[in-house]
Amino acid sequence: MRAAIFNGPGSITAGAGRPLRKGPILAIVLTSYTMIVLDISIVITALPEIHRTLDFSATALSWVQNAYLLAFGGLLLLGARLGDLVGRRRMLMIGLGLFTAASVGVGAAQSESWLIAARAVQGAGAAVLAASTLALLQTSFDEGAERTRAVSSYAAVAGVAATVGLVIGGMFAGWLSWRVGFFINLPIGAAMILATPRFLPETPPQPGRVDVTGALTSTVGMTALVFGIVRAADAGWGEAAATGAIAVGVLLLVSFVALQRRTAEAIMPLRLFASRERAGAYAARLLFLGAMAPFWFFTTQWLQSVAGYSPVEAGLAFLPVTVPNFAAAMLVPRLTRRYGNPTVLVAGLLVSAAGMAWLSRLGPDTAYSTGIAIPMGLVGFGQGGSLGPLTAGGLVGVSGEDAGAAGGVTNVAHQIGGSLGLALLVTVFAAADSGSLTGGALLAHRISAALTAATVLLLLALAVAVVVLPCGGPRRANRSAAPMASPHDAGSP
Repeated sequence: MRAAIFNGPGSITAGAGRPLRKGPILAIVLTSYTMIVLDISIVITALPEIHRTLDFSATALSWVQNAYLLAFGGLLLLGARLGDLVGRRRMLMIGLGLFTAASVGVGAAQSESWLIAARAVQGAGAAVLAASTLALLQTSFDEGAERTRAVSSYAAVAGVAATVGLVIGGMFAGWLSWRVGFFINLPIGAAMILATPRFLPETPPQPGRVDVTGALTSTVGMTALVFGIVRAADAGWGEAAATGAIAVGVLLLVSFVALQRRTAEAIMPLRLFASRERAGAYAARLLFLGAMAPFWFFTTQWLQSVAGYSPVEAGLAFLPVTVPNFAAAMLVPRLTRRYGNPTVLVAGLLVSAAGMAWLSRLGPDTAYSTGIAIPMGLVGFGQGGSLGPLTAGGLVGVSGEDAGAAGGVTNVAHQIGGSLGLALLVTVFAAADSGSLTGGALLAHRISAALTAATVLLLLALAVAVVVLPCGGPRRANRSAAPMASPHDAGSP
């Protein structure tokens, strides 16, 4: 096996002066990340079928998403750190193995607990896989035009896969079974595991330690907090298990911050939050995803369980949000060069909030064209226009040694924001009762209440952006341009 030679932060050669075969490397990276994005999209249109097949309660169904998001967000920084220490190719293969095996476990699930546990393992595999693919893009492709092309391909694949996944998920759920959408990861994952050692050289391990305590404290703390909130939706805020879990979660998260302050090789250096602009971008991203993750979760239920769409029709019904999302993401670099990241971000958040407010007025008889499709287009365009500037804001002014950690915190805010927002809005959904409504009318009423709360979260994100982020123009935009794209900037759900 050829040894890899590391030529600084931006390149690797394949030993003995031989250049890397960058085409196969890019193909492996893009295919591996496509598996993650497809899976996230497939789950969205499969949720109502999963709900019926395994008899999930309305609140327990949120754990199909939350188990995945919590493991993904909680272990992302640890996965990136392990890649530095033991080699990124090795971690890529571990991530592929975990994700593929867990996908089979999800597809074979026969109970709520089985499926949720498998989704958590799948999220852990996705965390390792996503961290490894981003790092391999950075080390395998030279800084400048070559890396820009690779990152653009990465973003484009994410956007296309997100759209295709919604339709494919609907086709599987409607024509075959929702389980097929997870089983297809087995041949793809196996092929990538076999191809990786052939085409990818290993990156040299770096000395250092792994902050396992920090990773476990943050992940378990956030899981306990989300569990307590979702439990309260079912049992009430005064129930002992709910309040106990919330108290344990808060205590563990406070302990995590204290540990990061004292740990020499912290997975989340607290100095990243010293910048008002970076801290504001992280907070705004948390709030933004707190609104967007529930948008996908609740809208698919309205389409299938209230409006009576088939899973295939529901997948196609999301095109008004996914297509503008992708188009806006591709326009962001040009807009930020002209107007600056803060200006583009404020505009994107404003458009998203307007679309969500409009969508939140849906009822059991809402017309798709005027009450769903048009506001979806606004939500999609706003999302595509917001995520790029939020990523840039989270990386502005970061030193070279903290670039990886800052990117990790950005993506953690993405996953944890979605999980925490979904937990909170599930409680709003459960509390929005009406004695005079039943069946589809009651479900529509509850979904409307949840999307109204999502609008409030978007308005809070807008307020943070206006108050915290500096006014800017082209000069500010150039200074805060992100060196690497977030895996979600092209509009994946």
